[in-house]
Amino acid sequence: MKPAFFSKYEWWYHLAMMPVCFALGNYYLLGERYFLHLPTFLTASSLAFVLYWWSVMILTVVIRKTAGSAAEGQILEQMLKMLWKLAAATLLLVVFDIWIYSLIPGLDVGFSWSKIWPLALVGLLCDAFICALLGLFYALQQWKNDQADDEKLARQSLEIEFDALKGQVNPHFLFNSLNTLSSLISADPAQAEDFVEDLARIYRYMLQGGRTELVPLQSELSFLEVYARLLKVRYHDALLVQLPDRCPADLMIPPLMLQILLDNAVQYNVLSPSRPLTVTISLTSDRAVRVTNNVQIRHRTLGATGTGLRGLSAKLLTFTSRKLKIEEDSEIFSVTIPLLPDAMPAQVPV
Repeated sequence: MKPAFFSKYEWWYHLAMMPVCFALGNYYLLGERYFLHLPTFLTASSLAFVLYWWSVMILTVVIRKTAGSAAEGQILEQMLKMLWKLAAATLLLVVFDIWIYSLIPGLDVGFSWSKIWPLALVGLLCDAFICALLGLFYALQQWKNDQADDEKLARQSLEIEFDALKGQVNPHFLFNSLNTLSSLISADPAQAEDFVEDLARIYRYMLQGGRTELVPLQSELSFLEVYARLLKVRYHDALLVQLPDRCPADLMIPPLMLQILLDNAVQYNVLSPSRPLTVTISLTSDRAVRVTNNVQIRHRTLGATGTGLRGLSAKLLTFTSRKLKIEEDSEIFSVTIPLLPDAMPAQVPV
């Protein structure tokens, strides 16, 4: 039965090395008698079996006690420490093994340093090989960890960009909304009152949405409907926003993503009654939402800035391996956001 002390790969490695070590070690100590004399063969093989697994267990304990996850810049130091411990253990095991052989009647093995040093030298060379191999493994593992840390830092940086982008939207929108409200107060007080109520709902959602990682897509669309209504007070027929009629209740999305895409479409495209900007939000068959607008470049499109889309991508990668899909030509620009199938948290009121 396989000992639990060893992993599967260690178990098969030691089983493969066992006959090699038996043959070479016993031939060195006993010569041709090991292969030609059956009683000698059986006695020496049985003794080698016990000593082999005893030695393997001792060396494995030494390696595991010394090894571990080496800190950065300490791999060489750890390997040297492991080497001298293995060398000491190997020398003691060689002395012990030959002493045991010398005690067994019929084997006629004398206990002498002339027999110990060659085996000890071979053991030390094997120890050096093991340490070099482990050092290479730890160096590779450390490189992989560094790569993972770099990717994590890059993702965190992009998430910060995303959060900063959300923060930039609020003051810009508030400034424009106050200008619009100022003109409505004297021109249409009733509409100004509705405008203030919608503005309050917008900022309540922004404040509450900023404290949660995911919101139901239906909440985001309800928010976007109010948000688009406020934009239309300013742009009138120059802006058309089309939303889906129905939305499954289990679809989730990070908050304010659709608002950022709508704001960027408005910011980077020309809006006029004769050339209205049309922004269409639609659901796809593969649990995603697509935001599409006609391209009427004012300065540059959202795809040209890169920052907003990188921030959205980084935010999504914290929840799903599905990636943001961007499609752009001379007439249409669209961003497809994968939706989350996770359990729905408490709904953010609009």
